[in-house]
Amino acid sequence: MPRVVASDDPMIDVELLRAELDAEVVAADTSSEAALLDAARGAHALVVDVNTPITAAVLDELDRLKIVARAGVGIDNVDVVAAARNDVAVTNAPDYCTEEVATHTATLLLDCIRTVAAYDRDVRAGEWGWDRTRAVHRIRGRTLGLVSYGPIARRTLDRLRGFDFDVVAYDPYVDADEMADDGVEKVELDELYERAHYVSLHAPLTDDTREMVDGDAFDRMRDEAVLVNTGRGGLIDEDALYAALTGGDIAAAGLDVLCEEPPSDDHPLVGLDNCIVTPHAGWYSEEARLDLNTTVAANVKAALAGERPPQYIDPETDWL
Repeated sequence: MPRVVASDDPMIDVELLRAELDAEVVAADTSSEAALLDAARGAHALVVDVNTPITAAVLDELDRLKIVARAGVGIDNVDVVAAARNDVAVTNAPDYCTEEVATHTATLLLDCIRTVAAYDRDVRAGEWGWDRTRAVHRIRGRTLGLVSYGPIARRTLDRLRGFDFDVVAYDPYVDADEMADDGVEKVELDELYERAHYVSLHAPLTDDTREMVDGDAFDRMRDEAVLVNTGRGGLIDEDALYAALTGGDIAAAGLDVLCEEPPSDDHPLVGLDNCIVTPHAGWYSEEARLDLNTTVAANVKAALAGERPPQYIDPETDWL
C-alpha cells in the first residue's frame, strides 16, 4: 500500500485524505529537514504545509517519492527544479482560498485606513475620542497599488470597487491592455510605490521578489501610505518596515504573513499601534479548508496512479 506522509498542521485534514486515498496516511512533524527525513522514509507522497523544507537534499534521499502536494498556494518552500530532476511532481491548490484572502485583504486595508483596531483598543482602555488615533483621510480619489495582478489581487479589487479608488498595478507577466480592461493602469514598481496611498502585496515569493519592499521602497512611499501583505512575509524587509512605521515614513501596515511564523514573543512589529497582525488566517473558512483538502487528495490520487496531477507545477514556468 502506498505511504502518504502529511504535515501535522491543522489545516490538513488527515481523515479526509484517508477516506479519499487507498493509502496509508500518517501525520508527522515536517518542520525541519531532519524531522521530515525521519518521518518520510519510504513515502510515496508528501502533503506539506508552508513550513516544510522540501530541499534538494531531502528530495535526493526519498527515492520512492512520486509527489509533493503543497497544501496551499505558495510553493516557495519547495525546490521545484530539484523535484523535477528526481521525477517528483509538485502540486499546489491555487484556487481554494481566493475569495477568503481577497476578503481578508480588503478587511485589513479598511481597518488600517479607518484605524478601527486602534479605536477598539482605546474604548477597551476607557478612552473615548475620534481624534486619539493618527489622521484619517477620505478614501475617494486615493490610489490603490496592487503588487502582482493575479486572481487574488483581481478579486480584492472587485471587493473594493465601490470605494472609488484609482488603481495602479505592477506585474511583469500581465499586459497593460489586460489591466486597462479592468480599469487598472500598469506601472513600474517604483512608480507604484511613489503614487499609491495604499499598497497591497500579492506576489509569490521568489528570488526576484524577496524583500522587494525594502528601505528604498519605504523612502519612495507617501508618509500617509498603508501597506497590506497577505502574500508572503518574505516580500518585506521587516527591519525596514519597523523603521518606516516608527519613523513616520508610512502610516500603517496590515499583515497576515510574517517572515517567522509564529512570531517570537519579542517580534518588533507585533504590538505596534499602527501595525495589525493576523495569524496567517486569510485563507481560512470551513469551505476553503474542505476545498483545499479535496484538491490535495485529487492531486495525490492522480500521482499514485501514475497520472499527471491536475494542479501540476511546471518547473519551467516563468515566475519560478
